[in-house]
Amino acid sequence: MNVKQYLDATYLKTASQAGLSEAENLVVVKAAIAEAITESFKLIMIRPEYVALAKEIITKANSTLLVGTVIDFPEGKSNLETKIKEANEAIENGADDLDFVCNYEAFKNGDIALVKEEILIGTQIGLAHNKTVKWIIEVAALSDKEIIQLSALIKNVVISNFKEDHYSAVFVKSSTGFFKTKDDLPNGATIPTIIMMLENASPLPVKAAGGMRSYTEAIEMIRLGVKRIGTSAAKAIASGENTSNQY
Repeated sequence: MNVKQYLDATYLKTASQAGLSEAENLVVVKAAIAEAITESFKLIMIRPEYVALAKEIITKANSTLLVGTVIDFPEGKSNLETKIKEANEAIENGADDLDFVCNYEAFKNGDIALVKEEILIGTQIGLAHNKTVKWIIEVAALSDKEIIQLSALIKNVVISNFKEDHYSAVFVKSSTGFFKTKDDLPNGATIPTIIMMLENASPLPVKAAGGMRSYTEAIEMIRLGVKRIGTSAAKAIASGENTSNQY
């Protein structure tokens, strides 16, 4: 199994989050892009402000590496207009994958109409430009029941509004990797949450993200049925090593 083709190598820290200057953080971003090219990963997932740079580097390297970015990251609370603006800018800059943070707080508060609308409009924008769209539901912020319900809601919006040949381009994704949990509980993908997502998002594909720390964990997720894995430790995982990276 070529695990590298399941891996979305990820670096989403701001300079302040990384404890670096902007210039230092840019060096880290460039190194992450270069490593993803060298290692032949599926995709490099970076913040929106670096998408154009990544496309330039990838083109010069004559690489097939895809570029993904996050929309309304990491809380997903912005209004639809803001989400649309960010998505359109990412598309203009050359992003291949758009990972939207679903407004899971609105969902938890019962504003289902708002959530349905952003899923519909965001997915329409992505698919109209032949992009892959992923909806991050932030499993650590949800109960098991809410994980099931939100996964099913995304599925139902997609199958009600788009043709079957588009389903494979719309993912349900577990986590941002940045959610702060109480008592240091897992904030990303776990086997139980991924099983719930797979059972309730199908026929949409699932991306496991957050907390992937070993090759064994990655293979287990793939065998369960996930199609993509987001991790900041892609090289270590592909090399069969364990890592302490948290997202």
